[in-house]
Amino acid sequence: MFSNMTLRTRLFYSYLFLLAVSLAVVTGVLLLFLSSQPAPPHLTWQRLEAVLPALTQDIVDAARTRNNAAQGDLLNSFASTNEVRVLMLALDNNQARVLHDSSGDFAAQDRLQLRLEANYRAQRISIRAPNIEIGFGEFRNPDDSEWLYGGFYQRPIRGVRDNVDSIALIVAEPRNTKSAQAVLGEFGNSFLVPLVQASLVGGIVAFILAFLIARSIAQPLQKLSQAASSVAKGEYGEYVPETGPKEMRLVAESFNRMSAEVRAAQESQRDFMANVSHDLKTPLTSIQGYSQAIIDGAAKDPTQAAAIIHDEAARLNRMVTELTDLARLQVGRLSMKMQPLAVHEIVEAIAYRLAVVARQKNISLTVEANKLPIIAGDGDRLVQVFTNLVSNAIKYTPDGGQVWVSTQVRNGGVEIIVRDNGIGIPEQDLPRLFERFYQVDKSRGPQRGTGLGLAITKEIMDAHGGTINITSGGENMGTTVTIWLPAPQLTTYTPTPV
Repeated sequence: MFSNMTLRTRLFYSYLFLLAVSLAVVTGVLLLFLSSQPAPPHLTWQRLEAVLPALTQDIVDAARTRNNAAQGDLLNSFASTNEVRVLMLALDNNQARVLHDSSGDFAAQDRLQLRLEANYRAQRISIRAPNIEIGFGEFRNPDDSEWLYGGFYQRPIRGVRDNVDSIALIVAEPRNTKSAQAVLGEFGNSFLVPLVQASLVGGIVAFILAFLIARSIAQPLQKLSQAASSVAKGEYGEYVPETGPKEMRLVAESFNRMSAEVRAAQESQRDFMANVSHDLKTPLTSIQGYSQAIIDGAAKDPTQAAAIIHDEAARLNRMVTELTDLARLQVGRLSMKMQPLAVHEIVEAIAYRLAVVARQKNISLTVEANKLPIIAGDGDRLVQVFTNLVSNAIKYTPDGGQVWVSTQVRNGGVEIIVRDNGIGIPEQDLPRLFERFYQVDKSRGPQRGTGLGLAITKEIMDAHGGTINITSGGENMGTTVTIWLPAPQLTTYTPTPV
């Protein structure tokens, strides 16, 4: 049953359950703590305070005149009548000597240590006689039991020096051992109604808070679920607001990033289908047409027709090879044959080979291949990378333009820069240049390739631990491609001027 509940309902009931458990634990611990504590002494002192006025002037006078017979009779009678214990004491500094104890636990002249409770004051009685005060406190009996007392004394118990006139009369009761739980039971009727009212108000507040908290957590997840369903249906433009707690914002951010990547992948796939269908259709049409002409004997020059078929087949083969290389690079199955390389020599050789193509388009190709330290790399793959970049620069630079190729040492590695003043790249296309099959169609026109060259270049750079960065000022503002490759031995390398 619980498994069929919505997240909001689960959170709501979970919150109420935790609240109920917390209250039960707190109540149980409180009762356990109270049951182990003695009752507060204030209740006993209040009862003793009610008894003190019954100490008549006759008893006080008898105590002051030290009439032993009168003292014993009066004190024992008072103790019996009021069901308390009465002691007459002679005060001596912080201690007292027992003159009479109605219970007989203390013998005459026994020492008694009184502890005065300074925080308790009599509320119902007051003494107008000079040098007579009322005090409350506790003392320990010979049997080690605790007793609470209240009484009259001539001088303060603390700091009193030996004085035969310093007499105290106190009434005492044993400290109540009844637990505070029982004491609370005596007042249960008084506390029951307020307790029920407070519980009812607290329950209503907890119910509202549980509803609000459950909704605040479940609502963003519901929106996320709806957005995920839309993406599953092919609606890749769904966006989830990045609001709420930090964890929810992170989930929403991850979903939006995933949605954007899925959308980009779908766009790349659509572009690929359109581009590949176009790029396959053209050579296949040529191959089919010229081969049919040769079969029918309609070809004026069978050798030329066969050459066209050969070129178109080679084009298809290159496309398949690029797709195979990219797939292997991405899964790490295309091995790199690392060996010591002089990158500046590779750049010079490629520039020399492509200079003929540049001259055919009346493009100025400038090469500044400064001597670089030896690095570890796959020569064939780096030739593939540099050839692709320089060929693209020449291909997409109008007649009469310029292309620059330079090398330098930078940031603990070697840097190769290919720059042109050609047709440039729109700003919105720059982030997607390394996606598979992506092509800047508007700028490339009929010169577009398969859209795999830069994706392969990026994978080769990653395999070498290097980087590639492409910048452009926009359409007709030229393009700059910067490649960086690490050179671990650069710390011991000293450049030699060329």
